[in-house]
Amino acid sequence: MGANYVYGKKEDLYVKSIQRTVLMMGRYVEPIEDVPAGNTVGLVGVDQYILKSATISTSDTAHPMVQMKFSVSPVVRVAVEPKNAADLPKLVEGLKRLGKSDPLVQCTIEESGEHIVAGAGELHLEICLKDLQEEYCGGVPLKTSDPVVSFRETVSAVSSMTVLAKSPNKHNRLFMTAEPFPQGLSEDIDNKVINEKDDPKTRGKILSDKYGWDATEARKIWCFGPDTTGPNMVIDTTKGVQYLNEIKDSVVAAFQWATKEGVLAEENCRGIRANIMDVTLHTDAIHRGGGQIIPTARRCFYAAFLTASPQMLEPVYLVEIQTPDNAVGGIYSCLNKRRGHVISEEQKIGTPLLHVKAYLPVMESFGFTADLRSQTSGQAFPQCVFDHWQQIQGDPYKGDTKSAQVVTSIRKRKGLKEGIPPLDNYLDKM
Repeated sequence: MGANYVYGKKEDLYVKSIQRTVLMMGRYVEPIEDVPAGNTVGLVGVDQYILKSATISTSDTAHPMVQMKFSVSPVVRVAVEPKNAADLPKLVEGLKRLGKSDPLVQCTIEESGEHIVAGAGELHLEICLKDLQEEYCGGVPLKTSDPVVSFRETVSAVSSMTVLAKSPNKHNRLFMTAEPFPQGLSEDIDNKVINEKDDPKTRGKILSDKYGWDATEARKIWCFGPDTTGPNMVIDTTKGVQYLNEIKDSVVAAFQWATKEGVLAEENCRGIRANIMDVTLHTDAIHRGGGQIIPTARRCFYAAFLTASPQMLEPVYLVEIQTPDNAVGGIYSCLNKRRGHVISEEQKIGTPLLHVKAYLPVMESFGFTADLRSQTSGQAFPQCVFDHWQQIQGDPYKGDTKSAQVVTSIRKRKGLKEGIPPLDNYLDKM
């Protein structure tokens, strides 16, 4: 039973026979007849069905064990390519093996054809790429790009107007607005406190009590996105619209698409609530199929995001630094150069060591360790873990702000048109 297996369904479930059981004895492998419970055992012949982790059982009615939840998320990505094009199959095979061996690494192929390896931090990626080159690809020379950070897109205000989009055949109209989530809701969705599988009534109660949402609206959540689990929602705030349920699937599909590739730079979205205000549909079912509704709904979502002052979010590390008293100055100067700030500083009782905690944006963290060591002559030891997302300062529309530079660089890297698309691309007139 793989990670995506749901009890009672058939997907990600393989019924196979295990060829033999072995005992790992250092570098030797000893075949073994039976193993009492509580021991570690090697199984031969199951590796091609397992990605990262799985549950193996002889019972037909077994439930899978829950997959481990990591406190970090893979936010640093590099593109890998072989120096000689002939070695591409070896690289693909090596990436598959790397993905199986490390529970956190994500190996994906972008639309542009790049092979992306995503890891938790600079050090983690460095080790993964070393393993990839030496062990999994058999020493094939590889080229790696500079590390790229994943960003998120969000909105920071309620839409300035209700946006309208018409379907290609002009028979259907969708009216929407967008607004940001209240503080803390995105984290609750990430931690599965609020879940797409919850009962709508209990979920609605939590949302109205804790976050002050309207109770009837909080029950009418159509879906979460991206990937039906992400921290964005579509909420149906309409009253008495005919045929609305027939287009629900199409709108949900469009929302998954729109939140997977946001409007500013085609990054994932986070913390956006889209409200469906009103819908006018054609009476004939043929004229309101998926082909008419999905592109329309997507354009409508984009227009709503653009009117709600869109912003970029960047990932932030929590850095914990152990250091003697005399090296604190170097830490502060090093963090200030990289837009970091210290949040707490504690003396470890009975030692000359200080325990400093600071926030540091991930995109500033490359080379931070080496820089910190050189400034404190090797006395400070940093550890970085992903902590939260924070808004990038500045307006993405003004050319000289940090936010605008980030959007421009991402769009350039992805080969999109220069500049954020104007609202008129997505908005229709009455």
